[in-house]
Amino acid sequence: MNNYNIAVIPGDGIGIEVVDSALKVLDKVSNNNNFKLNYSFYDWGSNYYFKNKLMMPEDGLDLLSKSDAIFLGAIGHPDIQDHLTLNGLLLPIRRKFDQYVCIRPSVLFPGVSSPLKNVKEGDIDIVVVRENTEGEYANVGGFQYHETNDEIALQTAVFTRKGTERIIRYSFELAKQRSKKLTSITKSNAQGYSMVLWDRVFEEVSKDYPEIETSSLLIDAACMDFIRKPKDFDVVVASNLFGDILTDIGAMITGGLGLASSGNISFDDKNPSMFEPTHGSAPDIAGKNLANPIAQILTGAMMLSHLGEDNAANEVRESVIETLKNGNNLTSDIGGNSKTDECTNEILNNL
Repeated sequence: MNNYNIAVIPGDGIGIEVVDSALKVLDKVSNNNNFKLNYSFYDWGSNYYFKNKLMMPEDGLDLLSKSDAIFLGAIGHPDIQDHLTLNGLLLPIRRKFDQYVCIRPSVLFPGVSSPLKNVKEGDIDIVVVRENTEGEYANVGGFQYHETNDEIALQTAVFTRKGTERIIRYSFELAKQRSKKLTSITKSNAQGYSMVLWDRVFEEVSKDYPEIETSSLLIDAACMDFIRKPKDFDVVVASNLFGDILTDIGAMITGGLGLASSGNISFDDKNPSMFEPTHGSAPDIAGKNLANPIAQILTGAMMLSHLGEDNAANEVRESVIETLKNGNNLTSDIGGNSKTDECTNEILNNL
């Protein structure tokens, strides 16, 4: 029997509820498929920050390094500025473990309505590959004359040839497994160094993949076309910031953030990868049993695939699809009136 050590960080707000739902599904499917998930729970996040002025303990990364994967809920609190939560927990984890590939699929599932006209189930099936360790989210910069009338803020985006090439090359490999179509997102008309490097590397790497149909779009045009003609996209590769923006649009046109899964992938066997939904902590509905657990459950399926348990992962996905198709016990964000636990039980019953 395979055993996997999973570091679980439920985090804040609805993260606690949806992680609990997902673990119930993971426990059932692992038992059905004869492998075991051993959980280590860490109560890091905003409540930890209120007590310790840190988002996680100083040895937090060392503790996480002992795991095979990290399963994260949501991080964020209205009384803590977002840059503190991001730079205190998420970004250090992604950088420490070199989780340079962020995978964010956007799929229009059966039974789910899109706000777009003239699209039906299966018409939208996009995977955005987001560079995850450098780019615009590199914490490089500072203040001068802080909090005076002469204040200056400098924020530097960092693009390396190594970081750019490896994320682009990964995207070409993924495109080979899908419809052999890849779109690169850039803004080289305004960012004449970082994005020009990106464009140049994309063109160079494309020569190694002559079978892949390629295109390049500016981020503003890409945002429009995600809405105007989403069926044109398959695999999309983008920088840290642009990938973040596009995947929120991708979630909105395929049913909302309650269905949007995500994985932060490291390809070093010594490092754990981290799996988290793309939604936030939603403090307005936290603790009310109203949150949609599906994004976290699909994120769990993504984690199982990464661990090599593909059969179990597919069972989870099929159970979610069956639940959406039947329309029973769905939460309010996708047209139902059921509670978090009722939706979870429906998915469990469909396994």
